[in-house]
Amino acid sequence: MTYEILGPGALDYLPCRYGMSKLNFRGPKRALEGPYVAFLGGTTTFGKFIEQPYPLKVEHLTGVPSVNFGQINAGLDVFMKEPVVMGAARQARVTVVEVLGAANLSNRFYRVHPRRNDRFLRAGPLLKRLYPEVDFSQFNFTHHMLRHLHQHDAERFAPLRSLLQALWVRRMRKLVAQVSEEVVLVRFGADKADGRGARGGGACAALVTDEMLDRLGADVSAIVDIPLGSRSHAAERSGMTFRLLEEDAAKTVAPPHVHTAAAQALRPVLDRLM
Repeated sequence: MTYEILGPGALDYLPCRYGMSKLNFRGPKRALEGPYVAFLGGTTTFGKFIEQPYPLKVEHLTGVPSVNFGQINAGLDVFMKEPVVMGAARQARVTVVEVLGAANLSNRFYRVHPRRNDRFLRAGPLLKRLYPEVDFSQFNFTHHMLRHLHQHDAERFAPLRSLLQALWVRRMRKLVAQVSEEVVLVRFGADKADGRGARGGGACAALVTDEMLDRLGADVSAIVDIPLGSRSHAAERSGMTFRLLEEDAAKTVAPPHVHTAAAQALRPVLDRLM
């Protein structure tokens, strides 16, 4: 067993910035020149608790520099509102985009934090009319709020889900149109989702269905599915570093073997597109 439970600062993410961006990214920092692959995504792409996240493993396999723009708990909004990231992705030879959930998007029903997209800011008039009996001040995170609304009244939740899913497709198309010509979508944990794209655990993108990805097929170069599978608890944590108080949080992220599988699956796709 090689995972470690260490003290503060055990895993150095080598935080860095690019250009005038206010966002911190995981290093090592790469020069935004020459051929490189840009990776846009959330917690899995960032590689929280993971010593070698899949973008770095891809770099080792292909020999092409990988620029990790992953943000913990990100939605699409954080990237589309960051010109430095979008400009770097536009100049990349290939852009790999992690399929992120539809929950963390500002929309007509509610607003999310512009950088920490998982943070619920406020409900709009439409949502308050849809659920007049709900006290929205109790929610800090979008997934908590949506889970509560669905459990409270699934029938009323249906129009909210439909809006989020349609909005996700539109924003993903807009993002894809603004980055490099070659775009690869990578989806983690589809094997843990139900038929409606509900959150099934781990890295699965909430509310994103196969049909939604099919609608993007003509806009991207490839779509790669990475199952989470099943491993023993000890094996899942092999290659992770976290503090003792972070053990529960570490159980929720995609483990190292999933990052290895992602890099291996992406290699032939990127070899073809580079």
